Amino acid sequence: MDNTFVTADHIFTGRPQDTDGRLQKELRAYDLLDQLCIPYERLDHSAAFTIEDCHGADRLLGIDICKNLFLRNTQKTNFYLLMMPGEKKFRTSFLSKQIGSARLSFGEPSYMEEFLDITPGSLSVLGLMNDKDCRVKLLIDADVIDGHEFIGCHPCVNTSSLKIRTSDILERFLPYVNHSYTLVRL
Repeated sequence: MDNTFVTADHIFTGRPQDTDGRLQKELRAYDLLDQLCIPYERLDHSAAFTIEDCHGADRLLGIDICKNLFLRNTQKTNFYLLMMPGEKKFRTSFLSKQIGSARLSFGEPSYMEEFLDITPGSLSVLGLMNDKDCRVKLLIDADVIDGHEFIGCHPCVNTSSLKIRTSDILERFLPYVNHSYTLVRL
């Protein structure tokens, strides 16, 4: 296992029983998943700030945790959450052409916090539950969906990782939070 990733060796089903020390945004993520009757497995671990830090959780949960990038156009009028395979290289110009946008840049943490109530290192599709004004457009690389029964993501904090059925995210979670997605090929 990576030296950068310290983890427990137990995978839990559902929300934590003891919520002491858990942030409200994490608990709200579990509340919504439970409300939507979306089952999930959970692994608690030390803070994982990069996709490399998540490799230990990947192995234990038997999934590939998505790389999530927060992007914006030059004018700071369009914001995007890009979900892509962790090992895939990101090429800005290739994505820009696909979505018909001028040059894309990484979005500032202040926008991420304002729109998604998430801080860098914790970016996740589950943060869209906090985007009530639908300011962030979801982009999903086809390789995240094609042939993958499960998606790995954080519950709005980077000290836990979840294993959730891809179909539950696409067919139940996203419609409930009033977000659609655009399929891209990177």
